[in-house]
Amino acid sequence: MGERYAAVESLAMNPRFWDGRRVLLTGHTGFKGSWLALWLASMGARVTGFALDPPTQPSLWDVVRAGAGIESMHADVLDRAALDVALARARPEIVFHLAAQSLVRTSYEDPVGTLATNVLGTAHLLDALRHRPGVRAAVIVTSDKCYENREWDWGYREHEPLGGRDPYSASKGCAELVTAAFRASFFAGGAGATAIASARAGNVIGGGDWAEGRIVPDVARALAAGETVRLRSPGAVRPWQHVLDPLAGYLRLAEALCEDPQRHAEAWNFGPLDTDAVSVRELVERMLRLWDPEGEIGIDAGEHPHEAHLLRLDSAKARTRLGWRPRLGLEPALAWTVEWYRAHADGRDLAALTRAQIGRYMEVAAR
Repeated sequence: MGERYAAVESLAMNPRFWDGRRVLLTGHTGFKGSWLALWLASMGARVTGFALDPPTQPSLWDVVRAGAGIESMHADVLDRAALDVALARARPEIVFHLAAQSLVRTSYEDPVGTLATNVLGTAHLLDALRHRPGVRAAVIVTSDKCYENREWDWGYREHEPLGGRDPYSASKGCAELVTAAFRASFFAGGAGATAIASARAGNVIGGGDWAEGRIVPDVARALAAGETVRLRSPGAVRPWQHVLDPLAGYLRLAEALCEDPQRHAEAWNFGPLDTDAVSVRELVERMLRLWDPEGEIGIDAGEHPHEAHLLRLDSAKARTRLGWRPRLGLEPALAWTVEWYRAHADGRDLAALTRAQIGRYMEVAAR
């Protein structure tokens, strides 16, 4: 089934690498972006964020005060002039591109907007980067849904064909093609060229996600309100992982791009263990055991747009060549997630809890 990887080249991400490092983070007000902004700031990075206003209310960005200690620019990734201003102001050594329309169901409602943000937004950023000296590395975050999904039982590898039946998945496959084309055309070789890599993660869970139509926020809202949890696709299998696991992969990848750009400027998967790819129903049943064993599960029998039934990722390449591996299995990932949402329901200090979970993760990762 394709490539094999021989040896671990390095270990987990290095917090000392980020102290004083200048970073531009697009999409910093979103779920994953807010976690990454907090993490980078906690390691001493000088972060400039570039994004629209938080996409939900409540939002992780607001409740944990993620903007403290970073510079924040609120603009659209489709605004090329604003991107140029952000790059000039931040003077980044490293760029993380997370700005995106991230929901499959929303892509059916606004396919053109989804394609514009996810494809043209990526192209705008990459084009801006090729005119900006001094950027050593850029990690372009796409999705596990960029693959042509054939409902295989095994995980997709980085060389598998790209595709996408729904507008969201197609947009992420296109973003990968755009990234590869810009890398080959404008960033290949040469001293000082920006090293460009793409990162594909699974279905992330964790505290602070409030997006409509995602199962974990739906469960949290239902349980907090004492309502039945209703499932659209209870049998759908997804590669679930705590948000900090793929973020650790993005950080490690950026370090590797700076260390040896020629060997790492390519596509990378950051998925969970195969045993952590479970059905929606099983995921929810495990959440209920942790939060409310008396909670009820029902089926949303309405008509719903197509979503893939089975999806897995193979992350052997990241494990062997980057030294990355998922540090939280599904049980602790769910426990940390439930801890966060219950704290929100109880009115606890979420800024302190979120930073504490980052600290706990770093302790686990250092073992």
